[in-house]
Amino acid sequence: MDLINDIVLDVKIAMLQEVQAEITEKGRRCGVFPGDVWNEDVKSTVEGVVNTLGGLDVMVSNAAPKSSRCYAYSHLIDTIEQWDRTLAINTRGAFLCYQYAAKQMIKQGRGGRIIGCSSSAGKSGNDIAVWGDQIGYPGLDPGTLVLGNFGITVNAYAPGAVDTEMSRLTTLQQRNMEEVIKLSVARSAVDYVGQPEDVTGLVSYLASKEARYMTGTSTSSGRMYLTFMCWL
Repeated sequence: MDLINDIVLDVKIAMLQEVQAEITEKGRRCGVFPGDVWNEDVKSTVEGVVNTLGGLDVMVSNAAPKSSRCYAYSHLIDTIEQWDRTLAINTRGAFLCYQYAAKQMIKQGRGGRIIGCSSSAGKSGNDIAVWGDQIGYPGLDPGTLVLGNFGITVNAYAPGAVDTEMSRLTTLQQRNMEEVIKLSVARSAVDYVGQPEDVTGLVSYLASKEARYMTGTSTSSGRMYLTFMCWL
């Protein structure tokens, strides 16, 4: 399943082009679509996938709002606009991705994989806005009872703290990075701060044919006892 061709949707055109170049260098096809997951851009993107690649077999919904705060130190939302934006991207965005992907997969008649990115913060309640919308991922999954009849599985992955460029930029606005990493390790269920490749392996499995019997799950990786997460 790792040899599949890709279509990427994002609001950052420069980043899309970088991802496209990286994927095509590996000998795979990759199309890019600038847009937001919280509106009808998702519908046109799915249509673009079908026109470009001939069909849609795997949908990974992993968008998240960029935040200026680190959730280890700020647990309350500042404005109602912040709440609305978080839910628009994380929950409505996931719903639109699930819905349009499912419709296309049912139409194709060959099953498929729908995968959502949640967060361990949604399981701990450490941050109100994140908790409020991330619990929506398991909440979206009752549809798996219906989609399973079409060979479509629906799962979510919920990582703990992951050392990414975006999380570093967010963290450094408020804390020294070494201090944050030390705190993350202390609060983690494993003596380790996650790397992107620790997450990609799980997603690759959920997208594979070997995961055909797994559906309706939200799988944590590196889940913390007291969750620390610098949300993207």
